[in-house]
Amino acid sequence: MRILVVEDSRVVSRILQHLIAQELGCEVDFAEDMLSAEQLLKEHKYFVAITDLNLPDAQNGEVVTLVQSHQTPCIVLTGSLDSQQRKRLLQLGIVDYILKENRFSYEYVVRLVKRLKRNENVKVLVADDSLVSRKFVRNLLEQQLFQVIEADDGLSAFEILQSQSDITLLITDYNMPGLDGFGLILKVREIFSREELAIIGLSSDADESLSARFIKNGANDFLQKPFVHEEFHCRVLNTLDSLDMIRKLWEQANLDYLTGVYNRRYFFGLFEEQLEQIKLKKSSLTVALLDIDFFKKVNDTYGHDVGDEVLVEFSSRLNRLFGQHFTVSRFGGEEFTVAFKGLNEDKAFSLMDTFRAQLEAEPILTSQGPLTITVSTGIAGFTDGSLDNLINRADKALYDAKELGRNLVCIE
Repeated sequence: MRILVVEDSRVVSRILQHLIAQELGCEVDFAEDMLSAEQLLKEHKYFVAITDLNLPDAQNGEVVTLVQSHQTPCIVLTGSLDSQQRKRLLQLGIVDYILKENRFSYEYVVRLVKRLKRNENVKVLVADDSLVSRKFVRNLLEQQLFQVIEADDGLSAFEILQSQSDITLLITDYNMPGLDGFGLILKVREIFSREELAIIGLSSDADESLSARFIKNGANDFLQKPFVHEEFHCRVLNTLDSLDMIRKLWEQANLDYLTGVYNRRYFFGLFEEQLEQIKLKKSSLTVALLDIDFFKKVNDTYGHDVGDEVLVEFSSRLNRLFGQHFTVSRFGGEEFTVAFKGLNEDKAFSLMDTFRAQLEAEPILTSQGPLTITVSTGIAGFTDGSLDNLINRADKALYDAKELGRNLVCIE
């Protein structure tokens, strides 16, 4: 990622240089006037340009038009801005403008660039039966580098969400034929939690209760039409920042800090909820409990850093093989589980024995060289009783595998 900063103040340039290097660690080119900026724009492709509005050789904001003629997103820095200038800048389609007031203004610029980089991978679905309204919202979102998908009613929006699970944000109008905004949100929230999908409601209706009703139905925020550009951008970015924070907290609570696979807490929370349904439907649940053989010896011989490398690669191999269809968790230390929902013990045994053989045949590469690692595994299928009982039975099978010489898979 390469950034262009066009600024005639050396103090401001130094502040931006320091903050960008500290927070972004990317290549930055500086220009003190429009002529220098024009030359740099011809030589390089920039992710974004941060430009002062008044330059020695371009005092009326001409640099903005120059930057945009090179299809480069533009963030404007300015010491002052009247309402007429503001309208003109927004009509030009800049990313945002920031008043040069204090250090926090420059920190905001850096946060905005970081957000723009993340936005490139964020899909937004806009649901509105008005073509004009959809295109207006789409244009605002594309200025912020989002990937935008459109739907002309609630039903088609719901179908898109079901077929494209990687959509991060839904922006929906209230008045739509077939399925209105409220109905859409209710259906969506049956499938997608707040950690998975953020929702912003829109409406031109004068009903004052709409905002509360949208949020009570499951929306994260609401905007009354018509809205100004800045309010729309701030609401969208604040909603996504909140979603990022919620996801981060969820990951801290449910993922193992070292390996990134699910932790013990998530495993029990997930399957204690599902156990009653498994009983009622008489479906299968088989749990494999794995223990890396002689792992203490790895730590004692090579150190805990190498031990961590082994754990990370071991869990990565488990996840690659089973993570897409089953649940891989780290129970603690060198102990892991794979929960095979829908499989009986024999099928789980076949899969785990294949994994055991592959692990033994492919040494793990560490900073101290390749290490041949083996694993012992105990398998138990759910019959009746509790999840604790199922784990205890798998643990007994694991004990058998160790007693019989390790590097084995045993069924309880």
